[in-house]
Amino acid sequence: MKKSIIFCLLFAVTLNFSCAQNAENKVNTPKKHNFKAELFVDELQLPWGFTFLPDKSILITEKEGKLIHFSNGKKSIIGNIPEVYQRGQGGLLDIELHPNYEKNGWIYFTYASAEGDEKGGHTAIMRAKLKNNSLTNKELLYKAVPNTTKGQHFGSRIVFDNEGYVYFSIGERGDRDINPQDIKRDGGKIYRLYDDGRIPEDNPFVGVAGAKTAIYSYGHRNPQGLIKHPETGEIWDNEHGPRGGDEINIIKKGANYGWPLVTFGINYGGTPITDKTEMKGMEQPIHYWVPSIAPSGMAYVTSDKYPDWKGSLLVGSLAFQYLERLVLDGTKVIAREKLMDGLGRVRAVKQGPDGLIYVAVEGKGIYKLIPIR
Repeated sequence: MKKSIIFCLLFAVTLNFSCAQNAENKVNTPKKHNFKAELFVDELQLPWGFTFLPDKSILITEKEGKLIHFSNGKKSIIGNIPEVYQRGQGGLLDIELHPNYEKNGWIYFTYASAEGDEKGGHTAIMRAKLKNNSLTNKELLYKAVPNTTKGQHFGSRIVFDNEGYVYFSIGERGDRDINPQDIKRDGGKIYRLYDDGRIPEDNPFVGVAGAKTAIYSYGHRNPQGLIKHPETGEIWDNEHGPRGGDEINIIKKGANYGWPLVTFGINYGGTPITDKTEMKGMEQPIHYWVPSIAPSGMAYVTSDKYPDWKGSLLVGSLAFQYLERLVLDGTKVIAREKLMDGLGRVRAVKQGPDGLIYVAVEGKGIYKLIPIR
C-alpha cells in the first residue's frame, strides 16, 4: 500500500486520478449523457442546502442568510430566521426535515452564529416550524464554542439515522492543531443529538471529564457531505482535505478519523503535513481523492429512473465544477464518472421524492436531471 500511496502523491497532480485504498481509479467523462440537466430553480447565488416538503415544494438555504421557499415555480423569502454570522465560509448552511415532519413539523438547519461573549462566530444547529411563510417555535439545539473570527471550515451537513437521532458536522475552523483531536473542544467533529437537542446517554464521551458529550466522532477536517446509507443505515461523510486527501468515511461511534495526524494531502504551499497516511487507532477512509475535488453535497442513488446509476454515490465537486458518480462494490469505489462537467460549482445534490436527481450549482440554481430513454 505504501508504494501505491507514494506513486499517487507524486503523479496525481499531472494525471488527475484518484487513489482509493489499493486502487487507482481514473475519472471518466461519458461519451453520451443519458440525461439532460434542466434548470428548475433559477437565480440562486450560493444554494448551500435544500430539502423537499411533503407537497414537493422546496426549502433552500442561501449562504448569505436567506431561506427560500420554492413552490409552483415561484420563490418566496421565509421570515424570522436567526441572525446569521457572515464571514468566509460561514453563513446559512444545511437544512433537513425531521423524519416525522408530517406529524411534528420540525425543520432543522445549521448556520454560523455570533451568539456568545467572544468576537466572531461558530456553527450552530436550530430547529423551527414553518407557519405563514415565517419560522416559529425556534429552538437552538447546539452552539459550538468558542467563537472565532477565522473564516474557514464551518462544515456543515445534517442527517437523521434510522433511530431518529440527528447528526451534524462542524469543521475544525482552521485550528487544525488544536480542535480536531481534542474531545474537550468543538470543531472537527460529527455530533449526535436526540431530535430535541438532548445528549444521548450512550454517546461515546458521556462521563468523560471535560468532554463535549455531543461528539460522536472526531479527527475530521471539514465535512460537507453527510448521508444515511439506505441499505445499512450507516452514516457516511465526505470531507475536504488540504491539497489532496479529500475523503469518504463511514462514521463510527467514538472513532478518530486522524486529521491532521494522518492525511493523504499536503499543505497548499506544497510542504508536507505529516509523513503518515495511517496510524493505529485511527480510521482509514473508504475512498480518497488526489488531487482534491473539494467535495460538497452527497447522495446515494436508489431510484429506478437511472438504471445505470442505482447504488452509486453522487458527490459535488466545487474545485473542478462537476458532479461525480462513484460506482460502489460494497464500500469500495471501483469506478468514477464525471457528470455535468463545467456547469459550475456543485454545492448540494439530492434525490427528490419523484426519484429524480436535483443538483444545486452556485451562481445558477437547482438543476433537475431528466433521464433520456
